Amino acid sequence: MSISMLLDMAVGGDPVRTALVSDDHRVTTAELSDMAGRAAESIAESGAGHVAYVGTGGIIMPLLLFGAARAGRAFTPLNYRLGAAALRDLIERLPAPLVVADDAYAEVVRGAGHRIIDSATFLATTRAATTPGPAVDVDAAPDQVAVVLFTSGTTARPKAVELTHANLTSYIMGTVDFGSAEAGDAALICVPPYHVAGVGAALSNLYAGRTMVYLPHFDPHRWIRLVSQEKISNATVVPTMLDRIVTALAENPEPLPSLRTLAYGGARAPLPLVRRALELLPGVGLVNAYGLTETSSTIAVLTPEDHRAAYHATEPETAARLGSVGRAIPGVELQIRDAAGAVVPAGETGELYVRGDQVSGTYAETGSVLDADGWFPTKDLAALDADGYLYLGGRSDDTIIRGGENIAPAEIEDVLVEHPEVREAAVIGIPDPEWGQLLVAVVVPAPGQDPEPGELRGYVRTALRGSRTPDRIVFRNELPTTPTGKVLRRVLVDELTPVPSNSEELP
Repeated sequence: MSISMLLDMAVGGDPVRTALVSDDHRVTTAELSDMAGRAAESIAESGAGHVAYVGTGGIIMPLLLFGAARAGRAFTPLNYRLGAAALRDLIERLPAPLVVADDAYAEVVRGAGHRIIDSATFLATTRAATTPGPAVDVDAAPDQVAVVLFTSGTTARPKAVELTHANLTSYIMGTVDFGSAEAGDAALICVPPYHVAGVGAALSNLYAGRTMVYLPHFDPHRWIRLVSQEKISNATVVPTMLDRIVTALAENPEPLPSLRTLAYGGARAPLPLVRRALELLPGVGLVNAYGLTETSSTIAVLTPEDHRAAYHATEPETAARLGSVGRAIPGVELQIRDAAGAVVPAGETGELYVRGDQVSGTYAETGSVLDADGWFPTKDLAALDADGYLYLGGRSDDTIIRGGENIAPAEIEDVLVEHPEVREAAVIGIPDPEWGQLLVAVVVPAPGQDPEPGELRGYVRTALRGSRTPDRIVFRNELPTTPTGKVLRRVLVDELTPVPSNSEELP
């Protein structure tokens, strides 16, 4: 089954329903299907072996996604924030791609790929009436690659993750009921198009029957206005966006009566931020969604009911679940394994493995990394409690080894952000000849605050054992992050690792 079947089903269910809103465009499901058909014709006629997109998204995103599927080509949205050399390198790794680029990025990618066309021109061809002819609609095999997404590649060469039609349709049909949205429901989409959540949003909202409202350039005030203007019922953001929305609402409260569900994910969200969101939006159901590119998006969810129960709980075990990412979605299995590969008991930390039909675990140039039983190693440190709630401890690559002891940065960061004078924190390890690595906490103070390093170190020491106390506290106005809010730890390590000299003083 091809992902294009999801569009066909949406048209069959309600051809005149507004499928998406993007700037001045308002398109019904039938119109989107017609446009995707013309997009497929253009793609097939180009002779390209692949379709790539460089831009900020909007109507062009689902149009290329479904157009490529109907033409039997794989689709790759690329990170438009990358420099020219990095973008060209990724494009050259794709097989004879047709590159569709927004006007702002057309010059950056000029000369790369099989052919380049600007987004406005491509969009115009899908709007123009064409001579009726045989429709282009390749019957893709379930194991055919539908989407290729490049990992962020912050510390290594980006990997090209292959998601098949079966992976993506398994994810959608396992998590969404067809046509389940209420009349008038609308989803506000502001996640980057090159992120797996951008792909998932286009597929899941169309299948559920929600109108997709695109906000390509995130601004918290514009986001709040769109929620009111378009009567948004569902939205998905990354933690950095949630932080800016919460700040804006705290300064100028808005009731947002239409908003029923607000999902956040893509990176760890500090607990104080989640609590503030619950307080400012008491009528909105918060959802923490955890997933990876290799798993076709979400694999675990902390539901609105979980959020409310944990927020109001007096029992420590239930209250702690506010810091979890919830439980596995239907069709997904989770395991926590130790370094030897053995499954650990509930409550113990190890590496998270995941299995299910939506899990790819396959890379374009290296093949599958699934084990013999189909389990994918996420490289995330995690623990499962007795009731199946999943707690993340950061990436295994981020583990700090100090004096022979393995330390997960997340456990220190979770303590630091609870201090009233701290807004954000990231803990890294820098080389040290005596201890192997020193613990350095990079702290963003709360607005108007000027915390003392000694006080923060003491605050951590009272909550964790002494070996977890930061050796140094460094203050910054902001942390370097990816567009989805993940901290670029390598940038901090490079910045704070001292250059060898005669001095013993760290910078």
